[in-house]
Amino acid sequence: MSSVPFTVPSLAGEVSDAVVKVLDSGWITTGPQTGQFEQEFADYLGAAHVVALASCTTALELSLRALGLPPGSAVLTPSLTFCGAINAILHAGHRPVLVDVDEDTLVPSPRTVAAAAGRVDAAAMIVQNQGGYPVDVAALADAAGLDRARVIEDAAHGPGAARDGAPVGSESFAACFSFYATKNMPIGEGGAVASNDREFADRVRAMRLHGMSKDSWRRYLPGGSWRYDVKTVGLKANMTDVQAAIGRAQLAALPDWQRRRAEIVAAYDAALAGLPGLTLPQRDLAGITHAWHLYQVRVPDRDAVSAELEEAGVATSVHFIPAHQMTAYREILGADECASVPVTERISGELLSLPLYPGLSADQVDRVVSALTEALRTRG
Repeated sequence: MSSVPFTVPSLAGEVSDAVVKVLDSGWITTGPQTGQFEQEFADYLGAAHVVALASCTTALELSLRALGLPPGSAVLTPSLTFCGAINAILHAGHRPVLVDVDEDTLVPSPRTVAAAAGRVDAAAMIVQNQGGYPVDVAALADAAGLDRARVIEDAAHGPGAARDGAPVGSESFAACFSFYATKNMPIGEGGAVASNDREFADRVRAMRLHGMSKDSWRRYLPGGSWRYDVKTVGLKANMTDVQAAIGRAQLAALPDWQRRRAEIVAAYDAALAGLPGLTLPQRDLAGITHAWHLYQVRVPDRDAVSAELEEAGVATSVHFIPAHQMTAYREILGADECASVPVTERISGELLSLPLYPGLSADQVDRVVSALTEALRTRG
């Protein structure tokens, strides 16, 4: 393992006790802990409803399914995204249409969304909070000519972010979160959909268990019945009570973790500012609270710089290899669609994510800075 790992999952001190209590309860699948986690996460976000799920990918897919779009609908999405978002569109039976990004923020802008929407009759859109930078959902919806109820916010990087004081997920028709092991609030696996629309949330809630009208908890409670119906086609995408118990403990620790992330970002900013060839992440824009899931810089000769940092004991990563560069998606999208995102194509070879997690020590930050400075100096 590198002296400075790219990421180390943060765990609240109460996690072990929380898991043991669930195991001792005799009920480990979706049940009371899941319901309490949903309410507590909704309160944290300021959202009316939260539905806990197996992953952010299933959250995106079920959200698309719950919109009831005609089969084969065009769904706008950044190419600079995780493959799970593209898979969600395809598994829901729709067609991805690529959107380019703004060079500074790494998220779509009204201009790039309008350009993509001008090529197709889009039925819906997925917008991503890249690295924790909160997108302006309302502006992007307007640029696409879509009602807000047709825009799904990919908030996998979003917990802790806000725009104009409103937490990501608090005002969305649908915001999809990830609790994967590398995320700001890691559970290991897991996801959620936040929404202020009860009917939509109820559709997602039913579809997370095959479309069944009652889950196991409601069937096996005293006075419950084994009888249920399937009124819509769904997936097996529920969160377990073991995961939810971990999530409740992690959620309580999240504010302190977010403060530590901001401290590390400030240290990186101060130490790296002015290095030749280095572009730092955009921040301090009016009304923006960055979640700082990632600290993404842009460097020349990215692959070689990454290899030099690895030799110096510093692990890095890349977010993301764009969808249009992936073999399977290139075959599905076609050459013209893959050529529609020139900014993404140009900057994707420069992006490098540095270690950023609450357990990163000051000494480790110094090692990252020293290794990156040396790697860039040899290219100056």
